[in-house]
Amino acid sequence: MKQLIVPMFILVSAFGVLGQDHPKATPAFDAELAKKTGADEYGMREYILVILKTGPNRVPAGKARDAMFAGHLANIKRLADEGKMVLAGPLNGVDGVRGLFVFAVSTIDEAKKLVATDPAIMKGEFIAEYHKWYGTAAVILLNSLHPKIARKSY
Repeated sequence: MKQLIVPMFILVSAFGVLGQDHPKATPAFDAELAKKTGADEYGMREYILVILKTGPNRVPAGKARDAMFAGHLANIKRLADEGKMVLAGPLNGVDGVRGLFVFAVSTIDEAKKLVATDPAIMKGEFIAEYHKWYGTAAVILLNSLHPKIARKSY
């Protein structure tokens, strides 16, 4: 009987605790940071996600291709420095999907104008597919954090 009382006491105690209403922890809300990042009341915002796919004009290996990709990286850096591009990077190339951009702009049309400045798009190495994306407003802070963890820059 004593063996049954101990497990029952634990079970009753657990249900007693689980059954009570506990206040939710309040997040450490920073109104200034929320405003700076464009966050809504959930800490989210809209972005434009661009998927870069293989285009119709592969630039052959050599100086022209090297220059095109150097310009591509320089353009990414310029747009990031302007606060318009918050994320960019290559993908694995499966099914022609080569990379992505995430822009902190309001419309697909605005993102199209920014993408049109990319040398790899201009040469036809890439084509772009556009999507609206709703994600954490904290993504916009990546560009200010990245230099703190990178030993080299491109």
